[in-house]
Amino acid sequence: MRIPYATKDGYLAVRAWLRPAHAEVEDVDITDRSMTVRARLHGASPAEGAAVRLRLRGGGGTVLTLAPQPEDDGRGFRFTVEYGELVADGGSGNRVWDLFVQTGPAEGTAPVRIGRLLDDVADRKEIFVFPAADVGGSVVRPYYTVDNDLSILADRT
Repeated sequence: MRIPYATKDGYLAVRAWLRPAHAEVEDVDITDRSMTVRARLHGASPAEGAAVRLRLRGGGGTVLTLAPQPEDDGRGFRFTVEYGELVADGGSGNRVWDLFVQTGPAEGTAPVRIGRLLDDVADRKEIFVFPAADVGGSVVRPYYTVDNDLSILADRT
């Protein structure tokens, strides 16, 4: 996938990704206790037993598993992340959760990163800023990474 864009200093650049599959974020609905994400798979199709996985970065394999709600077309899905689940263990410091969709239950099915690539915004980290929520003494905020993947920061100060 290649997206041309103008840099801050006026040059033409091309941002490129090589991914066999991708889950494109179409909408993120934020409340003070949760977020609901609507996404669509490209390059993969969900099978029975598909799951959304939130993987704690540097967390030694800590994973939160959610059941996606499929849409009628068979490629779209939605899921809701309750922020309280991300801070339930009372861990301290910054904790980052990366979001994936596992398209099937079979071992060897590669997780597909959830993000937003298919528009004309090359770097959305500083442009698409989601509101933060105070949950159990932690500040929780979804954000796009420098690679335009969706993650959630839980900061307990």
